[in-house]
Amino acid sequence: MIIDCHGHYTTAPAAHEIWRRRQVAAGAGSALEPPPSITDDEIRNSILGGQLKVQSERGVDLTLFSPRAAGMAHQDSDAIGNAAWADQCNTLIHRVCKIFPRHFVGVCQLPQAPGTPPSNSVAELERCVNDFGFVGCNLNPDPSGGYWTDPPLTDRWWYPLYEKMVELDVPAMVHVSSSCNPNFHATGAHYLNGDTTAFMQFMRSELFRDFPTLKFIIPHGGGAVPYHWGRYRGLAQDMGLPLLGEHLLGNVFFDTCVYHQAGTDLLAKVIPVENILFASETLGAVNGIDPESGHRFDDTKRYIDAVPWLNEADRHKIYEGNARHVYGRLSSQIERQATSW
Repeated sequence: MIIDCHGHYTTAPAAHEIWRRRQVAAGAGSALEPPPSITDDEIRNSILGGQLKVQSERGVDLTLFSPRAAGMAHQDSDAIGNAAWADQCNTLIHRVCKIFPRHFVGVCQLPQAPGTPPSNSVAELERCVNDFGFVGCNLNPDPSGGYWTDPPLTDRWWYPLYEKMVELDVPAMVHVSSSCNPNFHATGAHYLNGDTTAFMQFMRSELFRDFPTLKFIIPHGGGAVPYHWGRYRGLAQDMGLPLLGEHLLGNVFFDTCVYHQAGTDLLAKVIPVENILFASETLGAVNGIDPESGHRFDDTKRYIDAVPWLNEADRHKIYEGNARHVYGRLSSQIERQATSW
């Protein structure tokens, strides 16, 4: 089985995003409109002509599916507004998984807001895992949208959420949302800044002494981390920290949303194969055709297949085994969905 650990519902019916725009425009404290009426046929058509079509073309069996990352936009509303938005986004993902149970497993959006304690997200995480069968969450390290006003991910401020993640045996993909700081383009700068910043925060902390089974996926190939692995090894040494393999790689993993062969080769050469999860973010950040190869930039399976030193066992770990390990509830949820829906 080939499992893509990083998919977003970027083709959701238009009524879904229209509701959010109206909610944000109404402002904090305004009465919330009823949820939009979206039919199963609308959901089905949005997937058949989008993500499922691409999955089939590229030989991907299953996608861990979450709401659109840029659409989280935690900076655009308050805790109450974002809770209503997360509810709708996650319920929509659950409906996708019920309609296509062999192709999608849910990952949830959290109702974060700038200055709102992460403990506020615990109830929604529990709902999505226990009621919907979701296997993970997307955790925004910067709900301010590019201004980084909340404490770092290693601060005890985050611990109530981590305690619940450990209890439920679900990991988090560290994923920022849209940028409202004009200095940072969302997908070209803000996303990669978030990935790199999260790694450095983890490196400087003793978070995993407190939570030895807590797991994070850093997307987009880890931002700058693999390319500057020597820098991080050297910084860790200068700071008197343990070797990075001992310090972080039991808890921190990287996906393969790297959109060229040389970058994928570097990732596979620098990061242990046990820490790499296949992902494409298909129909996400970069959808066009690469004029150098003639293939779409986000066809990341093609790059993994072409790494010459990976053997069959290595590719099995990247394509399936590592996802089942990191997402502790995934194997049972795959079986449950295949038989019950």
